[in-house]
Amino acid sequence: MDTSKTLIKLTQDGRRVEVIDRAICLDGRHEADTLTEVRQHPNRVAIRQAAPDATHMAGRIPLTKEEAACAQAALDTARALYDATPLAIAERMRHAADDILKLRIDE
Repeated sequence: MDTSKTLIKLTQDGRRVEVIDRAICLDGRHEADTLTEVRQHPNRVAIRQAAPDATHMAGRIPLTKEEAACAQAALDTARALYDATPLAIAERMRHAADDILKLRIDE
């Protein structure tokens, strides 16, 4: 699969925050698969003190509203592209078969 990268921002120390395929990465290393709103984060008080402009968190990375929107759009695009691949279709079929087997075992 072709690796797609979307730059979200540069940190204060110069590291790149990017969406690579279906993950948010910090300097090329996986950081998060999803965004969490600061108001729903368990450490929201500390986050607001350290990064008052942050509206979302991607793992340890605080993001502003605009950065979060850019990251979410890139994640949505990557997921849509992946969902159409034969690998993703096979994975969904495998999960469906597993769910059916679990139902039979529970009976």
